[in-house]
Amino acid sequence: MPPGRKYYLANLPATTDLRTLAATIKARWICEQAHQQLKEELGLDHFEGRSWQGLHRHALMTMIAYAFLQHRRLAYAGRKKRINGPPPQPTMPAVRHAIVDLILRPPPQQCPYCRKQILEKQRPKHILPK
Repeated sequence: MPPGRKYYLANLPATTDLRTLAATIKARWICEQAHQQLKEELGLDHFEGRSWQGLHRHALMTMIAYAFLQHRRLAYAGRKKRINGPPPQPTMPAVRHAIVDLILRPPPQQCPYCRKQILEKQRPKHILPK
């Protein structure tokens, strides 16, 4: 195999254009990167339980944390123009702190949809103590 040349095995039809083939390869690479990040940074591979239910809960929590991280990264990238390099990688304590801030944020004074004032008796109480 000549250097710099890569081969991929795909089950796409032989008439598939090069652009679709490249998009399929890139989509696979993005999935691999996400899975590696879930294992390395968020602990997807640290589960030591004995039940399928526990494994599913652990996987769900790591995926929620990953979605939250991606949301934060995209919001940060939208505010600032990136010159080069990957987006910043927040630490797990920073993620926990941001999630707790979202949970403990005081409820809105007005409805975000109709902009009516929310009465004190209708306002939901916080689940967690302050």
